[in-house]
Amino acid sequence: MKLSVAIAGSNAPPSAFVVWRGFEESMRKASRLGYHGVELALKTAQDINPAELSGWLSRYNLEVSCISTGQVFAALGLYFTHGDKKVRDEAVEVFKGLVELAGDLGVMVNVGRVRGFVAPGQTRDAAERLFVETMERICDVAAKKNVTIIIEPVNRYEINFINNLDEGSALISKLKSKNVGLMPDLFHMNIEDDKIGDSLVRNGPFIKYIHFADTNRLAPGQGHMNFDEVFDALKIIKFDGWASIEILPKPDPDTAARQAAEYMLPRIEQYNKSLRGKL
Repeated sequence: MKLSVAIAGSNAPPSAFVVWRGFEESMRKASRLGYHGVELALKTAQDINPAELSGWLSRYNLEVSCISTGQVFAALGLYFTHGDKKVRDEAVEVFKGLVELAGDLGVMVNVGRVRGFVAPGQTRDAAERLFVETMERICDVAAKKNVTIIIEPVNRYEINFINNLDEGSALISKLKSKNVGLMPDLFHMNIEDDKIGDSLVRNGPFIKYIHFADTNRLAPGQGHMNFDEVFDALKIIKFDGWASIEILPKPDPDTAARQAAEYMLPRIEQYNKSLRGKL
């Protein structure tokens, strides 16, 4: 397992849910704290210059773990279950650019709230149908670039569609595309899943990536999340991918990132040693 931290550009809107802003400075700080990579929160592929990104990654000995797309929903207002096909088409076009970038980087693209919701007057079946249709279009594009699309269940207080891992797995099973998986987020799981460890194990075949946060959405170690349970479950499913820190930048971004790194990196090192004997 490797650990990354969520970052965005310095001009990202307030809705961007990240620890740090400013790509190069964030990477410098992440490297200094021992992170293995960064998760890029982007609105469109044009938010970042690929040549500059390559230089920064080389300079700070980091990788990109994933491209996250929360701003496509929060800033652009695009989502997969929208009743207007033009809006869905625009969402697909934005994702084409992000998938292109992800393919060049060899990383996955996440689908969080951009998956949409059940709108007033819309049935759940209708929303699900639009979601599946739009996901299939994006997965088709992504398959040509060898990119996996990962769905992040989000709690009921933020959206009313795909709230837990079981619901995510059920929808993935309805997709014809195979380049799709789950992105559990511990903060959301603490609200929605029956038991975090059991849910991780039960949905293990679909899990490709994970977001770490504590129960209060602060840095791991600042709440009451049972991380022993989490790591025990990940060991059972032999998870060997990326985990990312996506937390509130409190009491300030630097302190939050440091707290997370100091708490999680030793655990990940120990986890990797124990996992190697099982792979």
